[in-house]
Amino acid sequence: MLVPYYIIYLVGDSMNLNKRLRKVAELIPDNSSMLDIGCDHALLDIYLAQDKNRKFNRIVASDNKTGPLNKARENVRKYKVQDMVELRLGDGLEAYSDDIDTIVISGMGGRSMIGIFKYAMKKLKKVNTIVLSPNNYQVDIKTFLTKSGYIIDDEILIKEGKITYQIIRFVKGKKRYSKKELYFGPVLLKNKNTLFYEYYTKELASKHIISKIVPKGHFRYKLKLKKEIKMLQEVLGVK
Repeated sequence: MLVPYYIIYLVGDSMNLNKRLRKVAELIPDNSSMLDIGCDHALLDIYLAQDKNRKFNRIVASDNKTGPLNKARENVRKYKVQDMVELRLGDGLEAYSDDIDTIVISGMGGRSMIGIFKYAMKKLKKVNTIVLSPNNYQVDIKTFLTKSGYIIDDEILIKEGKITYQIIRFVKGKKRYSKKELYFGPVLLKNKNTLFYEYYTKELASKHIISKIVPKGHFRYKLKLKKEIKMLQEVLGVK
């Protein structure tokens, strides 16, 4: 995965990931054939291959750069999972094959994710599950995939250091979501916890600051901000 800020903890010959990638791993279904797009050094894939409590039909790790992929190859050999992790060079869904039923992408911008899917929609016909952890534009990717034949099956907020990340699992299905559900996430909205309030309270403060510095001519954007601020205030129960 494209996660330049990862932390690796080594326990003997086992790999233990940071919080974010561990939560990504939890949302990947057992017995799936998965493709990890932008695998970087294949840390997630090695972690899954080493987990004796999990079973996967196939684990494919891909990256569009030879440097990270070469490092991934070294890691795969080092942790002796060559028979379980297949490495492929390719940009986005170029690395896809018909036996893949699960796509995983983490540490990439939401709009970059949309670009990957938008121009290869035919390849998603056999993809039942998509697990994403976008760095930004979370609402955009949720909106795009829920209009493309997927529903939001599960969501997690995870804080690592000072940054809170969203992890979202989509599965095949059709459902209409309100703007509020897409903004907050239907699962997160239903199961509001302490981190939810912390995360969206910061979001509200940020919206207030932005609304004060937006130039007067940007009427549509200011109206959008006003609606988002009102929605945040209603959900958080603040004024």
